[in-house]
Amino acid sequence: MFLFGASGDLATRYVLPALAKLHEANLLPENFEATGFARRDWDDDAFREFAGEHLDEYAEDVDGDARRGLLESLRFSGADITDKAAMDDALGGSEEPVLAYLSLPPGIFPSVVEALSGMPKGSRIVVEKPFGENLSSARELNELLHKHFDEERVFRADHFLGMKTLRDVLALRFANRVFEAAWSRDHIERVEIIWDETLALEGRASYYDGAGAMKDVIQNHLLQTMCMISMEEPSSVEDVREEKMNLLRAIRKPSPEEAGENTVRARYSSREIGGREIPAYSEEEGVDASQNTETFAEITLHIDNERWAGVPFLLRAGKAMAEDRQEIRIHFKASRSPLFEGGEPNTLTLPFDGGEAGLSMNAAADGDIGGLAEARLAAEFETQKLPAYSMLLLRALRGETTFFVRGDEAEESWRVVEPIMDAWKENLPPLREYPAGSEGPS
Repeated sequence: MFLFGASGDLATRYVLPALAKLHEANLLPENFEATGFARRDWDDDAFREFAGEHLDEYAEDVDGDARRGLLESLRFSGADITDKAAMDDALGGSEEPVLAYLSLPPGIFPSVVEALSGMPKGSRIVVEKPFGENLSSARELNELLHKHFDEERVFRADHFLGMKTLRDVLALRFANRVFEAAWSRDHIERVEIIWDETLALEGRASYYDGAGAMKDVIQNHLLQTMCMISMEEPSSVEDVREEKMNLLRAIRKPSPEEAGENTVRARYSSREIGGREIPAYSEEEGVDASQNTETFAEITLHIDNERWAGVPFLLRAGKAMAEDRQEIRIHFKASRSPLFEGGEPNTLTLPFDGGEAGLSMNAAADGDIGGLAEARLAAEFETQKLPAYSMLLLRALRGETTFFVRGDEAEESWRVVEPIMDAWKENLPPLREYPAGSEGPS
């Protein structure tokens, strides 16, 4: 494995701990080696020391033998990753396939991809989101990748696809007749996909101020979640990506007027929370306030097909919110019973982090017939044993593409949100503010 950007936040916080978890579970290939690339004056031992310090911080629960085993497998190179000759030297003439993981700023992807064109047959390349900055750049990046790699060798990573929750959604829909029969506009009123975080910027201005909530969460993570919730049943595992693509094509592209009416964008203002002063986003270090980057985004999408016509899908992501709330909520239509009136519609809640899912229900109230009381049916889903990044790395090492984003999917996702982003550039709707630690804009 070649890990580019090995000294960066993503590599140290997610990729290296994910590898440690795989080592602990004895799931890494025999004689596995990972070479880290970064602009540092390091040798192998210095990189191992650096990696060990971050494993102590982000993978402290990994047992000592697995930690030592992973560190022994690490190598380091300070070669220029944008220079093809340097990359060919790093390969050392080996014919063993390489998994190249691009934990890098998107701006240097093209030059690095060109430099890796000499990798041995069977090599694979992992590209982190965001995949491009807009539709045209995503298309250009796809063309570049396909110039040197077949599509089945390109792994566009979205760590939500490594979450067990999304596999639970598929099992819930297609392995349970009670939900399979009710999963359509005939029974479902609306769907909400929510990713609220109490975390503020936390020193990520260099990335976040160029992305915002739309590019950071909605365009990739939440759209992929929406696909899993609403796509037609695949005939096989291999057809999952085809059905996701069919669903993306069916999403109605909003007009500028609809974008102004059916979306909300805002950024947090200053507020003291628990004795700690949270500065306004526009005053955070490294932020260019003139970019009008949103820290809260809420969009409503519609699917123009027989199953979902008329059902709104609300996708929402926010930072510096009152509580961490990451969940899928399926709101069913109200009962039409002439016998029982006034009951609340059923709501199915699925948390992203696993654990307890719940279905609100109506039960008979004590007393005369016709009275209703609220009840809740709870189910404890099996906890995911490996973190999402470990699952994605394992599948990339095995060459399993199902839970990675296909090239045409990446482009179609931009087609969905680009009309909204264009409207936002024209200040439709205007950028609002909400106090840090609140529930967002009213």
